[in-house]
Amino acid sequence: QVQLVESGGGLVQAGGSLRLSCTASIRTGSNYGSFTNYGLGWFRQTPDEEREFVAGISSTGGYTGYADSVKGRFTISRDNAKNTVYLQMNSLKPEDTAVYYCAAQWRRPYSTLGKDYDFWGQGTQVTVSS
Repeated sequence: QVQLVESGGGLVQAGGSLRLSCTASIRTGSNYGSFTNYGLGWFRQTPDEEREFVAGISSTGGYTGYADSVKGRFTISRDNAKNTVYLQMNSLKPEDTAVYYCAAQWRRPYSTLGKDYDFWGQGTQVTVSS
């Protein structure tokens, strides 16, 4: 079993910054490998919208990708020694308000499609006030 736990959400004014973290717990000796076996993604969802891809990163961190709406403002990174993926969010806008989820994909770089991911966190709320 792989458990993902997000943190770092909160309320921030427009133009501000937040850094989200997502830490993975993988049972030792299980069939789920190690953190480095997973591509990782960040997604977000509002009550009125479908879940959308925000950013993704390959297992080694060598490849990253972003939604056009966040490109140049958000940065995804990972620390494999800490089993943690980060999302640095700068120049936040009210339209960035959503619940943010991290997800892990077994032995694939990353995908922009939520259906391709194997494990999900519980989400963390980000609210950007105008």
